[in-house]
Amino acid sequence: MPKQIISTDKAPKAIGPYSQAIKVDKFLFISGQIPMDPATGSFVLSGIEAQTRRVMDNVKAVVEAAGGTMDKIIKINVYLKNIDDFKFVNVIYEKYFKGDFPARATVEVSNLPKKVDIEMDAIAYFEV
Repeated sequence: MPKQIISTDKAPKAIGPYSQAIKVDKFLFISGQIPMDPATGSFVLSGIEAQTRRVMDNVKAVVEAAGGTMDKIIKINVYLKNIDDFKFVNVIYEKYFKGDFPARATVEVSNLPKKVDIEMDAIAYFEV
């Protein structure tokens, strides 16, 4: 199966040797998104809610660049520097989905790229 590189200016450019996303057959694998504003290249560091919103907007931009919508996402991994932020992340996170939520794992990590507080990656499935 050939892979298709997905890239959009509406999400941050990769800051390393990776792609924003790879689509293989009906699956889309979205690389980790951090709270970077793609328009300015600056990081949102003004609180976990604002960071979560930016990350979710970045995920949404990538899935849309592949021709999908947020309802195509079937799995999300959330990485938090402080697990106590989980309740605040959920308030923002749930606003991005209608109906059924994707499967999800959330873990606390000791550090994240660029010293941000949150990162998410995702998998989407595109039905025929």
